[in-house]
Amino acid sequence: MSVKPSTKPAAKAGKSKTGKEVNKSEEIRTVAKQMKDKGEKPRPVTIIAALKQQGIEVSSPQVSMVLKRMGFRPRRRRKAAKRGSAAVATTNGSAKAVRGKATKISVEDLVAAKKAVSRLGGLDRALAAIEALRQFDT
Repeated sequence: MSVKPSTKPAAKAGKSKTGKEVNKSEEIRTVAKQMKDKGEKPRPVTIIAALKQQGIEVSSPQVSMVLKRMGFRPRRRRKAAKRGSAAVATTNGSAKAVRGKATKISVEDLVAAKKAVSRLGGLDRALAAIEALRQFDT
């Protein structure tokens, strides 16, 4: 069994304007190290812009992966809580309105909420009642 040589032309990706082969990962590393030495945070957007000036095109996921392997992991973003929403927490069978921290809602909480909504005559009326109650709390 013989292996045929590829008839496809060589890919142009990874070449700069001068036509030389470029190791994109190594270029990303050097730019990131330079930024770190200057005291800047190496972020994919700034690295992509710097490499584009040199004539090297890289993708954001590629830059992110190289930075991750280098140890430059960006901090995780916290999920923004909806403004004005209150989570219901059950402690010893009593429901308390907790603002700021979201707690896990159990199946029992959902069943109780469904019963309350049906007693109030629908979701819209229940939400209006909760909003009115919230105005009394503040």
